[in-house]
Amino acid sequence: MIALRSTAKQLRDLIEMRLYWPSHLRIGLQDYFDWRAPVTTLQPNAVHLQAAMDWLCRAQEATGDGGVSARYRLSKNWAASYPETTGYIIPTFFNYADLTQREEYRTRAQRMADWLLAVQHENGAFPGHDVSAQSEPRVFNTGQALLGLLRAFRETGNEIYLQASQRAGEWLTAVQDPDGAWRRFAYYHRPHAYYTAVDWPLLELFAVIPKPAFRETARKHLDWVLAQQQPNGWFDKSGFKDDATPFLHTIAYTISGLLEAGALLEPDRPLENVYMQAAKRASEALLHRFEIRDFMAGQFDRQWKATVTYSCLTGNVQTSFNWLRLYEFSQDARFLNGALKLNDYVKSTQNLTSRNPGIHGGIKGSQPLWGRYIRYSYPNWAAKFFVDALMRENRLLAELYHREGLA
Repeated sequence: MIALRSTAKQLRDLIEMRLYWPSHLRIGLQDYFDWRAPVTTLQPNAVHLQAAMDWLCRAQEATGDGGVSARYRLSKNWAASYPETTGYIIPTFFNYADLTQREEYRTRAQRMADWLLAVQHENGAFPGHDVSAQSEPRVFNTGQALLGLLRAFRETGNEIYLQASQRAGEWLTAVQDPDGAWRRFAYYHRPHAYYTAVDWPLLELFAVIPKPAFRETARKHLDWVLAQQQPNGWFDKSGFKDDATPFLHTIAYTISGLLEAGALLEPDRPLENVYMQAAKRASEALLHRFEIRDFMAGQFDRQWKATVTYSCLTGNVQTSFNWLRLYEFSQDARFLNGALKLNDYVKSTQNLTSRNPGIHGGIKGSQPLWGRYIRYSYPNWAAKFFVDALMRENRLLAELYHREGLA
């Protein structure tokens, strides 16, 4: 009976995901047989970067409202615009505009920021879903929109973005629980360690508007997260709902928030900061697992043992970026080496030949695409973090080659 149900589900997936479409079928076959591009045949980072940015531009154009489509779904094409991820895609577009000196990306980033203003709630919060559905305000999504609004203000000097940022920050402060966690307006109405990715933008807001409540709200939550860390580096409550085997995606969020918050709180001696030390401890545990297996699994248990055989591509590039940041601070070459390998792995999964605009240049949720994380889809945040990781890799390698006299 179990075998029959499994077969029936596979047939249903085959139909729902339109794997009878040639472009979809090719991806399915490539993943089934693991026909990824060999590392020796990968294109230069500039090619992979441009393809991912072109995909993100198409994701923005697909919605027609200025926001960025949440994902390309094999079942339903492009989804509606997603405030959370549009928020943190804005800095990526400004960074790529600086890298390429192409005004187009700056203009697109401003369109995204203007769209965020249009969907912000009166109380300063942002909705917790793409705009195809009515959704209550959410803490995490508001924090990510805050990142984009603050960057738009720094780039343009337009006070309207700062005013919207302040309202978002005040709402985040108002709905925090006394112990430092967020439960109201949190995903599944439960506390999450990965909300360190909300603390970071609150500290960025404090740097522009030095209102003590912004800093204290962030620190209270950061301290709550430190209390969740185990001696082996593991963070309890680091998943969406399944804390026993969370996705690498949310583990990486937890680490990145601690890293960036630590750097903002003590920029002169970041490695001595307790938050960055906590991030480093967890990162070293992940790096150790990666070095042993030469593969990054999509989910882990409390002993840092892989519980699945698929890879969470979003989590891979988030982790790569975290390791690159740790290399910046520590000059520990192990982190650089691990990041380069992770980036190469994700590059090997990026399709650069498909004629399907939702596939070409995008990054899947999982490798293979039927893995549990955002299955059968190309989420916009995977492409965003991929671009961030490759741009950071390029900059750090250029600095290294210059320092060693190789450039």
